[in-house]
Amino acid sequence: MIKSVRTTIALAVLGGVLAGCGSSGTAPAGTAARPTVSPRPATGSPSPSSPSSPSSAAESEPPVLAPGPGGLTPVFERRAGGSAAGKVVALTFDADMTADQGPRAADGEHFDNPGLIASLRRLKVPSTVFMTGSWAQEYPEQARSIGTDPLFEIANHSFSHYAFASPCYGLPTVEKPDMRGEVERTFAAIRETGARNVVPYFRFPGGCYDDASLKALAPTGVTAVQWDVISGDAFATDTDAVAEQVLDEVKPGSLVVMHCTRSAAPVTEDAVRRIVPELRKRGYRFVKVSELMRG
Repeated sequence: MIKSVRTTIALAVLGGVLAGCGSSGTAPAGTAARPTVSPRPATGSPSPSSPSSPSSAAESEPPVLAPGPGGLTPVFERRAGGSAAGKVVALTFDADMTADQGPRAADGEHFDNPGLIASLRRLKVPSTVFMTGSWAQEYPEQARSIGTDPLFEIANHSFSHYAFASPCYGLPTVEKPDMRGEVERTFAAIRETGARNVVPYFRFPGGCYDDASLKALAPTGVTAVQWDVISGDAFATDTDAVAEQVLDEVKPGSLVVMHCTRSAAPVTEDAVRRIVPELRKRGYRFVKVSELMRG
């Protein structure tokens, strides 16, 4: 039963517009080698973390990876040597909302998931939320609440949730000259909410990228963050199938991609309430991406 449901989930993800967990992207040639970790961005604008906020998740500069070959934006997928680093896992949540979905939100469609955030707090699970600028503007109070709670850190998921490489699950594509602006505009929108725990990480919508997009984002100093465990929660309706998929695939050092939007991922909260106790029973500790990257 689980296998057939997983197949349905996968097909739904492939056909969906909000395909944040659709694929791990096509890694460009020359980026397979793991860049070294640096304490702060090597190029471009300063870290989006707020050094004046002692209670923020970034009390010290969050680590980033050194640029890849040719100065390309580095890509982080899983903590290398995870077994040696201990049984740690990072749960990440994409707060997806496209730039043109404001009218749908005004009509009552929920792109947020306050119940999920409340459950993470009750369970005391440190997490990283990859937030679009549109989501931050639509839900500024929630963005501020997440971004001032030391349990969480907020990373960048573009402003519009348009693709940075094509094809990408039917998403519209950002023009290359506009890619850097998408990232910078999103950091600005997140900061405007009053969020402080903001880290210099970026997740490509749909996980789709190429050399051209990695080059375009290099001046921003971000580290691109992918994943090695796809939860399958996008458009899923079977809580058990999502939970089992994560529990089957997690290993020490894993990065799990999930979603923070009731509209496109309605069972995520329930799945998390099953996943977290089980992984703790197996000896896992939950960390934010910054801690996983720091090792």
